[in-house]
Amino acid sequence: MSDCKPTTTPFLSGIKLENGKDTPLVDCTLYRQLVGSLLYLTHSRPDLSYAVGPVSRYMQEPHELHWNAAKRILRYVQGTITYGIHYAANCSLNLIGFTDSDWAGDNIDRKSTSGYVLSLGSGPICWSSKKQAAIALSSAGAEYRGAVNATIQAIWLQHFLSELGINVHHPTVIWCDNQSTLKFCRDPVQWQRTKHIEIHMHFIRELIHDGIIDLQYCPSSEQTADIFTKTFTEQKFRFLRDRLGVKDTTA
Repeated sequence: MSDCKPTTTPFLSGIKLENGKDTPLVDCTLYRQLVGSLLYLTHSRPDLSYAVGPVSRYMQEPHELHWNAAKRILRYVQGTITYGIHYAANCSLNLIGFTDSDWAGDNIDRKSTSGYVLSLGSGPICWSSKKQAAIALSSAGAEYRGAVNATIQAIWLQHFLSELGINVHHPTVIWCDNQSTLKFCRDPVQWQRTKHIEIHMHFIRELIHDGIIDLQYCPSSEQTADIFTKTFTEQKFRFLRDRLGVKDTTA
């Protein structure tokens, strides 16, 4: 693959991996080695997270379609081999986050995919793209679960930063593009509409009330966490990748 033709996005356009069983089987050992290497790479390349997630679900019985999808990610890596996270000097150390969810995006079990990113200064320090454990009955429910996951990580990072001597004296702002989620978190009257959401998920309300977390609205066009929940055109993907903080380190 060292002399492969580079691509500008890590996705196979218009291809559904669940249809891969119609294609021949491939060597599972080689497939696991490739996907394992890609999973390791996501620790420093958050722009790969969403693309690697689906291919990692077919480790037991990979088919040719899944193999081609994994190789597509390698071709993208080849074209962006000099890219990485850029942390600028003399930048204020403000912890901020973005959270987003793709409701019922999995065509097999209809579970949603949640993604979040938490940045300190000019670059991300923590991110996730993961399928939710339970089926969300509404888009607001899926977004709410995603916001809770981001909040849990933000709280842990606040404590970790304090141990390093970086004290956070103001609420950590987490940006969300779903208005219903914001209302659920702030308006107790909305309680009757959220009975389908587990009680323990509502702890985010106390954090907002106590000034530890501040959940704010941002338009979908500026939602950085979108890159962790769905595929995009080349232009949109590049825009989100730049907002994420993954850039050409040689430029």
